[in-house]
Amino acid sequence: MQTVLVLFGGVSPEHAVSLVSGAAVLRNLRKDNRRVLPVGITREGKWLLYGGDNYDDIANDKWEQHPDNLTAFLSPETGMGLRVIYPDGVRSVPVDVIFPVLHGENGEDGSVQGLFQLSGIPFVGCGICASAVSMDKSVTKLIAATTGVRQANWLTLRRTDFREDAEAMCRKIMENIAFPVFIKPCSTGSSVGVSKVKTEAELMPALEAAFKFDKKILAEEFINGIEVEVAVFGNEKPVAAVAGEIDAGAEFYDYETKYVTSTSQAFIPARISKELNAQVRAWAVKVYSALGCAGLSRVDFFVTRGTNEIVFNEINTLPGFTPISMYPKMWAAEGKTFPDLLDDLIALALEG
Repeated sequence: MQTVLVLFGGVSPEHAVSLVSGAAVLRNLRKDNRRVLPVGITREGKWLLYGGDNYDDIANDKWEQHPDNLTAFLSPETGMGLRVIYPDGVRSVPVDVIFPVLHGENGEDGSVQGLFQLSGIPFVGCGICASAVSMDKSVTKLIAATTGVRQANWLTLRRTDFREDAEAMCRKIMENIAFPVFIKPCSTGSSVGVSKVKTEAELMPALEAAFKFDKKILAEEFINGIEVEVAVFGNEKPVAAVAGEIDAGAEFYDYETKYVTSTSQAFIPARISKELNAQVRAWAVKVYSALGCAGLSRVDFFVTRGTNEIVFNEINTLPGFTPISMYPKMWAAEGKTFPDLLDDLIALALEG
């Protein structure tokens, strides 16, 4: 029997999204000849083996109160697996594969992947290096540039410089990038801390908001284009699903639009020509490979209005698995069901 540890929650601004993704994975993961260990990380960083079987309680953030929860932790010692603290003592539970459903800081930046590697347990998704460089948008841009893909003009800005002379930072942005300009933390996902700035008066508050989430942020040129996403899957020979499109129905595809309101619409395939769809899929695989990704990632682009130029935006190495998330939907459009996708991702992890 195969034992799969599904890890959700985490110490991250995206904790709530991870709970919804984790619940969806647990619902869709086939249980035949498979033992599933649902392990949640609280906002404070405590690891708990969830003692219930109601995955809605996980999605609704009620899982921590279950009376049968047990404190647990993943041992960095090879072969020890999950260490669970029972009333009569600590026991080791062997684990065959880990399926992390963590988003953002501490979950997809290489931190927890390092622990997985020390434990000697195969895991779904990218390794330490690819996770780290893909999480930091400024580093991602430098590596993606080696592929030749077009990117928006950008500046990398640091919190220490902002504290020393905020006005000088504002001037630097205005001298190099025309309004509107996006201000975004380098290492958050789900558009946390991102602002679209249209005027000089909005610039300072946007910088202050972004620096609350990260010590390094980007100021980025606005691209007038269609938002296109590509689901990439694989290790040595990655493949891309048909590209999908997000119509935000708002100023941009921010956290509220993604997870709270219902203004956004998804179109699969994207409303672009078949030739452009093929091109954007090819670029997605190039960027994925350049960053050294494995398992899965969602690669995001713009296709400019009128000129149909493909512009790389960012990559997400642990994309959402919520009911509205694009990654499983794009594979569903290719005929791969959610349970099949999860089985295939686990097989990739075991393949190494």
